[in-house]
This record gives sequence, C-alpha cells and structure tokens, in this order.
Amino acid sequence: MTTVSVVSLAKGRPAHLRNVLLGLERQTRPPREFIVAVMQDAPYDLPETAFPVRQILVPGRELPLAAARNRGVAEASGDAVAFLDVDCIPAPGFVAEYAAGLADLDGLLMGEVLHLPERATVGPWDYDGLAAVAEKHSDRRGPPASGIEICTDYRCFWSLNFAIRRDTFLKTGGFDERYVGYGGEDTDFGKLLDRSGIPIAWMKGALAYHQYHPHHMPPVHHLDSVVRNAELFEAKWGYRTMGHWLYAFKMMGLIDDTPDRPIRILRRPDAADLALTGQQGHQPYTNSASVIRHIEAQAQARESALVGEPAAVTA
Repeated sequence: MTTVSVVSLAKGRPAHLRNVLLGLERQTRPPREFIVAVMQDAPYDLPETAFPVRQILVPGRELPLAAARNRGVAEASGDAVAFLDVDCIPAPGFVAEYAAGLADLDGLLMGEVLHLPERATVGPWDYDGLAAVAEKHSDRRGPPASGIEICTDYRCFWSLNFAIRRDTFLKTGGFDERYVGYGGEDTDFGKLLDRSGIPIAWMKGALAYHQYHPHHMPPVHHLDSVVRNAELFEAKWGYRTMGHWLYAFKMMGLIDDTPDRPIRILRRPDAADLALTGQQGHQPYTNSASVIRHIEAQAQARESALVGEPAAVTA
C-alpha cells in the first residue's frame, strides 16, 4: 500500500495552516506524516494530531519556494509526497485518492482545486458548506470526468496541489533552487519533467479547497522576482516563461521586455496598479485574463481617441 507524506510550504497565515490540519484530520485515510517547510524565523504553534507533524525551518530572505519543496521531500518518509499549499484544505479523499493514482501512474499528478470566497472559513466549517460556495477557476482547466488524463503541455503544471512518488522526485534532482521569490520555479520543474520523460497528468479527485486571501494577479507585488526568474528560465531553456504576466506588466508600463535584451523595470507599481490587480473580498480568486482584457480595452480606447474614432464597447 502506497504511503503518502503531505508537505506544505508556509509563511504567515497560521489560521490557514490550522485549517489544513483540520482537513488532514478528517481524511478517510490519514497521511503518513505532515511536514511543514517553514519559511519564517519561528515554527508555528500547532495542535496535536493523530499523525506525526514535523516543522523544518527553511531560511531565505525572499520566499525560498524551490528549496522548501526539496527540503520537504528530503525529510519525507512516505512512498509518495503530496504537496498542498498552506492556503488549501484537503477534501476527505485527498490522501487515499493520490495513493491510488500514484499506484497506477509513475508521474506527477495534479488533483482538483476549487476556490472559496472570504466568508467560507470564517468560524467553524464543514465540507458541505465549502462545497456549496466553492468555485472553479475560469482560467484553469478542470479534471477529467474520471480517472487520469495525461497533459501534453508541461506549462499546465500547477504547484498548488500535486503529488509524485518520492523516488521519482529524487531522480529528477528536484526544483532548481536558483529560483527565489515568486514565480517560475514550478514551470521550470514541469519543463524538467517533460525533458526527463516523466508524465504530468490531471486526475479526478484529490480535491483541495483554496482559502481566500488578498492577492494580486498578475502579481505586480512580486514584480522583481517574476522578472528575475523569467530571465533565469530564459538563460536555462532559451526562452522566457510567465509570458502572460510579462505582457501585462508591459501593457501597464511597468517593464520593457524587448526580446534579446535584459528586461528593464521602468517603474514601481503604484496604488492604481494595486487596485486594478487586487482581489476583492467577494472574489474567490484573482484572474489575470480579465485584467489583461481590461488593460487592452483601455489601450484601444486611448488609441481610438488619438485618431478620432469611437472606441469599441466592452462588457
């Protein structure tokens, strides 16, 4: 029987982390252990659980996401490792369904994700209540109707909720720890799997409920690390990743990303940029595509005004 260690990366958000623990306590099959890769100075004050919980400190001035994932796997003792972001509550079948999926496929599996509005986890919660208000992300494809479906584009890898056999992960060498801060390290790992012939697949089940927290998308609050990591990806693979974010930054006048030249940051995000990209309390998730459409419509209106033509009406 496949044993599953669950790993979360955490900085701040103690209430979110406690909800992750509650979700793991309610599993149809408990995890072998829960490992928290702590990206802050001090560990968390966590309640007792029926399964082992270990916290490991991962130092780094910026978010050391790649290094934290590697440390989590190094500390894990399960046959497989399921990664769950600190803001994600696992549904009751999360562990059992990943164990079954990885028994069938030696690859990287991505479980389902639904997004919760702000009110969903204010006070006690139950799974019926979460399911009643959760929403699917409009820009992310859903799971197959049943079973496992191979993804042929490595860029579909989303590190929010995934699992892989521990030995398979170790054979890849893990995440590239030169990526620090937000953005790019997961796409780089997807590219590595693709080059190594390790399949990436969607699966029905292994559901996680993403808890609300204020965020920006495109992530203007992580402008520097997105730019730096896009250039690292280009130096490694010959082209830039996170192109939709870079495009949005360019349209907002934040960067110059002329091909074959280093990306230049032209200005810092201001209050208007933060207001445009920020998640509102009633929104279960942020959406880069809708922001980009808004920016493009504004640009079209300005261009039309310059030539004296009426601007197109957008919804």
